[in-house]
Amino acid sequence: MNDMITMVDWARAQFALTAIYHWLFVPLTLGLGVIVAIMETIWYRTRDERWLATTKFWMTLFGVNFAIGVATGIILEFEFGTNWSNYSWFVGDIFGAPLAVEGILAFFMESTFIAVMFFGWKKVSPRFHLASTWLTAIGASLSALWILIANAWMQYPTGCEFNPATMRNEMTSFWAVACSPMAVNKVLHTVTSAWVLGAAFVLGVSAWMLLKGRNDDHCRRSIKVSAWFGLLGIVLTSISGDTSAVTVARLQPMKLAAMEGLYRGSTDQSIVAFGILNPAKTAGNDEDPFLFDISIPYGLSLLATHDPHAFVPGIEDILDGNVPGGDSLSVADRMERGRAVRGMIAAYSDAAAAGDSAATDSLARAINADFRHFGYGYLDKPTDAVPNVPLTFYTFHLMVTVGGYLVLFMALWVLLSWKPRLLDDRAPLVKKLWLWLSVATVPLTYVCSASGWIVAEVGRQPWTIQDLMPNHVAVSDLSAGYVQTTFWIFAVVFTALLIADVAILCSQISKKSLTDLDTPNT
Repeated sequence: MNDMITMVDWARAQFALTAIYHWLFVPLTLGLGVIVAIMETIWYRTRDERWLATTKFWMTLFGVNFAIGVATGIILEFEFGTNWSNYSWFVGDIFGAPLAVEGILAFFMESTFIAVMFFGWKKVSPRFHLASTWLTAIGASLSALWILIANAWMQYPTGCEFNPATMRNEMTSFWAVACSPMAVNKVLHTVTSAWVLGAAFVLGVSAWMLLKGRNDDHCRRSIKVSAWFGLLGIVLTSISGDTSAVTVARLQPMKLAAMEGLYRGSTDQSIVAFGILNPAKTAGNDEDPFLFDISIPYGLSLLATHDPHAFVPGIEDILDGNVPGGDSLSVADRMERGRAVRGMIAAYSDAAAAGDSAATDSLARAINADFRHFGYGYLDKPTDAVPNVPLTFYTFHLMVTVGGYLVLFMALWVLLSWKPRLLDDRAPLVKKLWLWLSVATVPLTYVCSASGWIVAEVGRQPWTIQDLMPNHVAVSDLSAGYVQTTFWIFAVVFTALLIADVAILCSQISKKSLTDLDTPNT
């Protein structure tokens, strides 16, 4: 048993390691790809060779990041089969469908047109090259779309039905999976946040070049495009974040409660703007949840339901079954029903082996009637359904805080791109401080992006599939030592890839920025 627990921990650690490294490359690919396409469109319309030089500069950085991102993404998908084979068996028909579409359609699309994008400048017409650049950017976004749909299904399993004859979940509606409210919000929020990161990267690199006194006009061209694109991205991210909060409140109330450190909810529920959690607080004791907090009245009710007077359940309310719109079952009751479903599945197997079709038909109906409680049958105690509250709470508030800062940051850059008096030498200290702040905003945006994923994934624990399969049931039958070994191998390889990526990017930025990008090419 201890070896199994260790195996679960190491399998989760390995997947988290791979996902974190992969996500360092993906959002920059998504955001920078669209920015490059916009810049090439401006060149195509104006035929100003300065825009062509600017396009090629950012295209080089896009290509470096794209190549290394693909390597980590392939490994990530293989881990489902190596470390999470029970999960892959249980829901492979459903989870595999969007991944198959991603591989057959989106990945081949972007892989094909990226070749034209980089090597076709003098081999195809300008119009075809522009189309290839846009199709590469669109293909990258379509790859993200199908992967995010697969992830959203894990958060909210829909469009499927359990088949006791095969002991697997089987898809009943592809469109229910692809168009679920969780999928729509996740795709919009993730892709638009990637636009923000791509814009912040361009602004940061341009700011560094301005600090070095290099390619002033090139930097101003880059800033104009990326500032407007970043502002659009952060506004759309904020809007989709609001709709995502409503969706989470309805479909994953435990996650929302952890995001706010809320143990007992109420009507007119306030939201914590800033707080320090009490480490002694757990579900069921009488400790105050916070050592210190600043709250906004009615805020959480408004965020979760758009009604400032609505009831928002806390962790203990959910454990007790006090959830608006729910079936009023406590987690303990759901555990009982889950164990009953497991017993019925065993009885179904016996009846099927005996050829008793009447019994199997009756048991199949009973199983499907209560199957939504199935995963709870594997929990040892009700509090196992509570995620890591401190990690979820702090990363959520970090994401929101940095997101608010990015709204102001992008808005100021838009203003400066059209009224650049602050970037004139009349205020050198202010200019220098602002440019260094822009450079520092690049890693800060990465932190914001990573925090959002931590909230999404840690907040739904202990579930691999929400309510249907906890982590310890989803893993493969492997020794913990095997996963430990591959964990450290991947850690070394991914770290080397990250160092290589950063080194190549820095080298390209330094080398290309010394080139005169402000003089038309002849």
